[in-house]
Amino acid sequence: MELRKLPKVDRIVSAPQLSELSERVGRRVVTAIARDVIGRLRSEVKAGSSVPTDDEVVRRVAREVERRSRLGLGRVVNATGVVLHTNLGRAPLSRAALERIFELCGGYVSLELDVESGSRTRRGLSAEARMARLVGAEDALLVNNNAAAVLLALSTIAAGRDVIVSRGELVEIGGGFRIPEVLARSGARLVEVGTTNRTRVNDYARAIGASTACLLRVHPSNFRITGFAERPELSELAALARERELPLIKDLGGGLVVPLPEVASEAEREPSVQACLAAGVDLVCFSLDKLFGGPQGGVVAGSSRWVSLLREDPLARALRVDKLTLAALETVLDAYERDAASELPVFLLLRAPLEELRARAEAWRAALHPHPAEVISSVAAIGGGTLAEAPVESWALRVPCDDPEDASRRLRAALAPVLARIEDGAVVLDVRTVFPGEDGEVIRALQSAFGGGRSARSDGVS
Repeated sequence: MELRKLPKVDRIVSAPQLSELSERVGRRVVTAIARDVIGRLRSEVKAGSSVPTDDEVVRRVAREVERRSRLGLGRVVNATGVVLHTNLGRAPLSRAALERIFELCGGYVSLELDVESGSRTRRGLSAEARMARLVGAEDALLVNNNAAAVLLALSTIAAGRDVIVSRGELVEIGGGFRIPEVLARSGARLVEVGTTNRTRVNDYARAIGASTACLLRVHPSNFRITGFAERPELSELAALARERELPLIKDLGGGLVVPLPEVASEAEREPSVQACLAAGVDLVCFSLDKLFGGPQGGVVAGSSRWVSLLREDPLARALRVDKLTLAALETVLDAYERDAASELPVFLLLRAPLEELRARAEAWRAALHPHPAEVISSVAAIGGGTLAEAPVESWALRVPCDDPEDASRRLRAALAPVLARIEDGAVVLDVRTVFPGEDGEVIRALQSAFGGGRSARSDGVS
């Protein structure tokens, strides 16, 4: 009998309180969510819960609509201090890239067309030529990410044959990307040489046989083996590969093309694409959306002999880039060709002066007054599996609170969700990764999250 008291779906959806939501997300969506909510309420009532009023059901439906609306892509403010945050899309795109996408992709575009002759041409032809010229390679191939670049190279060159890799480079990076599993998926056979901490050129040389297809050098990504460790220089490995007439593939990942004086002490541990090619590597695989500062994508650059072979593989079509990526990439290449890479967002963030960061943190603290908070020196990170040991000096706002997890949740609940980090019982917002134009949103989120002293602790911090 109690179940009959539950409201009908149509009655709830027609409630005036849900009219704005229905216009924003669509009546069909609100109806489906209302049906789900009432279905759950039915189970709760069967279990002994009381029947809610219509207003309570409407509020529950509204909360669920809002919650689901936030599950898709949405802009966030990155106050974590991690510049290339994989969960947050890595390198932000420049305004020029966004305008180029809007200009080109709102209509038809010469994606695979030579406008002068009217004939079909290869997708990405111009961008690939410009990329090769930029990094000093004979040729370059664009794919949709670095994992695809590595997979394509191994599948094309080494399927059914042996790939020699140091045991110290059988890494796993974010998202469960494991080199041994990629090798297996490519159809290549893994041949491990050396030990976890020490591998020499002779280890590679002794492992080369009739079934060897290539040598693979893997960037260690976001970890380091230090102390009693050794591995051959890239040039030594390249010399061995040439001597045995084998290609050397370098999984670089980061895609560094310009010097990073901000982390000069560590930059040598993150070789540039040009340095890898100059050392004699045949194919370098790297990401576009890390230290290159572009859209998501991957590149295989190097010897025209091997790049051409990859381009002819049917898998290359499955991994090709789309028109949006190419449109954005063209603007990034423009910046590099004008010696204006410093204008790319990733470098604007990395090179923001410390005194400016501190002044902005002080402004955040002043806006939060009288709630306890302090401006502290901080160490940001480049992220994206690059320069793992390279600290980037920064400034941050530290807000002590009784429940940092709840405070972080409230910051994420802001109209523009603010992502911070938790350290030693406090919420820390790092200015290094917040664009100046986002300061107002950070301040509003802070005032909303800590308004009324709900989680602030009166411990004398100011």
